[in-house]
This record gives sequence, C-alpha cells and structure tokens, in this order.
Amino acid sequence: MTTVEQSIDVDVPARVAYNQWTRFESFPEFMDGVESITQVDDTHTHWVTDIAGVTREFDAEITEQHPDERIAWTSTDGTSHAGVVTFHKLTDTSSRVMVQLDWSPGNITEKVGSALGVDERQVRADLNRFKDLVEQKGEASGWRGDVPRS
Repeated sequence: MTTVEQSIDVDVPARVAYNQWTRFESFPEFMDGVESITQVDDTHTHWVTDIAGVTREFDAEITEQHPDERIAWTSTDGTSHAGVVTFHKLTDTSSRVMVQLDWSPGNITEKVGSALGVDERQVRADLNRFKDLVEQKGEASGWRGDVPRS
C-alpha cells in the first residue's frame, strides 16, 4: 500500500475550495491522467483514467462528507484506493487543502513509480493546478450534502 500526503494553501475561503472540490466532473481540469468522472448519485462516482497509456475505469463511494470540512472515499471496484481531503480555514480569505491517498500499485511500472516518488510529485502538481483553478474561478457551487461516517 502506498500513502501520499500533500497540502496546499489557497487564496480562497475553505467554503470556496470545498465547493470547487465537490465538482467532481471538473477534476480533469486539474488532475493529470483523469479523463472523466461521472457523479452517479450523492455518494457514488465513476472514474475513467489514462495514466502512462494505461486506461482504467472504476467506481468509488463517498464514505464521509461534511461541507467545508472533509470528503472521504474508497474504491468499490477496480484499482484499490481510498482517500480523504480536508479543508482548513487559515484566514477569512485563505485556506489549506490537505490530501491523503492510499492505494495499491498494481503492475511493476506502478510499483517502481511509487518507490521513486512519482505519486507524491503527481499529487503536488495536481494540487498546484487546483490552486490555480480555484483562485481564478473564485466562487463555485458544489454539492453540500452531508454524508455521516459509516
């Protein structure tokens, strides 16, 4: 199992960062390798990724969600992964977005990439693109429902 932990400070309130993050269909705008995400219902998403020429499709379930605070999920098929994103108020106009991902590299290429820190660099780059996106867009709407922890 590989664990990646990264954070980034953004110049928007936690509410705005949270709202943008819950626009799952917009992930391809800042996540390299994510082709599409479809929100099936309030707690289920379907992902299509293309990383290093390897296309994968899988489903994920939101296991906990609290507006402006956190979103946790786990895969329900395909690639084994889980994660949590938390949103922290720094000031009235800035916040910190923290990401923790746990996943199991499948093939030898993924295992070597993980050992060399490719995952860490990828999440860092994705967070930098998220920062640019959310700061440029400003106010965003997203799903603000609450999913209690199972």
